[in-house]
Amino acid sequence: MDYDLIIVGMGPVGAMAANLAGLWGLKTLALDKADNVYENPRAMGLDHEVMRAFGNIGLADAIAPYVMPYRASHYLTTQSRLIKHIDAAKPPHALGWAPNYVFSQPPVERELRANIASFAQVTVELGAEVLAVETQGELAQVQVRNRHGEVRTVSAGYVLACDGGTSPIRARLKLRMEDLVFDEPWLVVDVMLKEGAGESLPTTNVQYCEVERPSTYVVGPGRHRRWEFMINPDETPADIAKPESIKHLISRWLDADDYDIWRASSYRFHALVLEQWRSERIFFAGDAAHMTPPFLAQGMCQGIRDAMGLIWKLALVQRGLAGPGLLDTYQQERAPHVRQTTEAAKEFGLIICERDPAKAAERDEHLLQSMNSTAGGTIRQSLIPGLKSGLIDDRAPAGELFPQPMVINREGVQGLLDGFTGQSFRIVIATGIDAQPLLEQIHLRLEGSPLPFKVVRLTAERPTPSDDPDHYQEVDAVLEQWMNERNCKIVIARPDHYVFGGACTTEGALALFERCLESLAS
Repeated sequence: MDYDLIIVGMGPVGAMAANLAGLWGLKTLALDKADNVYENPRAMGLDHEVMRAFGNIGLADAIAPYVMPYRASHYLTTQSRLIKHIDAAKPPHALGWAPNYVFSQPPVERELRANIASFAQVTVELGAEVLAVETQGELAQVQVRNRHGEVRTVSAGYVLACDGGTSPIRARLKLRMEDLVFDEPWLVVDVMLKEGAGESLPTTNVQYCEVERPSTYVVGPGRHRRWEFMINPDETPADIAKPESIKHLISRWLDADDYDIWRASSYRFHALVLEQWRSERIFFAGDAAHMTPPFLAQGMCQGIRDAMGLIWKLALVQRGLAGPGLLDTYQQERAPHVRQTTEAAKEFGLIICERDPAKAAERDEHLLQSMNSTAGGTIRQSLIPGLKSGLIDDRAPAGELFPQPMVINREGVQGLLDGFTGQSFRIVIATGIDAQPLLEQIHLRLEGSPLPFKVVRLTAERPTPSDDPDHYQEVDAVLEQWMNERNCKIVIARPDHYVFGGACTTEGALALFERCLESLAS
């Protein structure tokens, strides 16, 4: 076997998977048929889960110049009446990052790829086209043609196909995508404002729910702005994408001399989910596994979650620390999550895309009443679900995202909790709990095992150098409040930061721990 893992496709999902594979010590080959990062922006939104993932691989500081917190979204009628308001949760933030961001994809993707170089176990080969992938017993065989036209075959324990919405690997295997019935043509236009221009533009993101032409305006980082326009039945994608058509569309907001067109592309926004996410030793992630309408800015986020949910499982199985059944939980967990998130994005799309005047008027009144009854508007992240099945316990708060508080360790160093624990299983114990008997039992149970479990004991007072290294004091009580609201004193969190389960007693926590080990071994 040449590699533990071969990743096909080096877009943001494949590049994140390669970074995570390096983090987990998997010997990995990452392939892409293009020589360079695609220079035009496609994705523009990411959320706190993705920023947490970037933080986990040590990339948050490097991408900071290209990322900006997401503005609120206003939904306006043809008469410019506000009918819906979506905002972000206020700080302190549950995951340690603002809930949503906008970003410029090409520089972020370049940093994501550059970061792979920090992992010696990962080899990147660009200009390499995958001609065939097949499983032979305990190995996957991948036929690759390099940039010089030379063909070779390499083997791996597993292959991860991140090869996009048209996925040649998926097509060769004849795997089906379930259509969630959304198919609308849109034009996406990215511009760069010229110096001093754009002062009259909206300061928030706006969904123009107008029957004549639904459209979207997004405030990007720096001088980057995006418009999305629904294509009318009497228009062709080629015609509407011409510079003169674009200038006419944007003239409502800006003079043509105020901006440069970065890119303009027409798309059909789809809602699709792969029916079978695994074929023997081949897994699918990102657009190869699902396609999401952009109305919640969750397209790339879904793919990053795929990588976060799969790579650690591959690593544990490859090391013999978990049974092969753990890999079956990949689709069990991700497919329902993707479906629910995609349905939510689809519902927002149906709101925006309504072209019938009578139905639009009904929509406006319904949304207005709903907005008036919801103080502060809708919180965007409240629309993203947790896990409903897979490697989780059978009671709350299992399946929720585990918070990431700001903490202070015994050396007086302050930082986000993941920076101290990394991507491991974590047993987190609330302030005031005598957990020593529990920890003794856990240490006995794990004696000699390299299974990555770390202990976090929260303390009311700031730890001192004489305290154990697993003592931490919270800064903003984010985790304390979260645990109190769920009536749990001890939590087991997974490496991808979803909660395996919680308990309110040490006895219950020990039983929970045993169930976790049993689930991993199956």
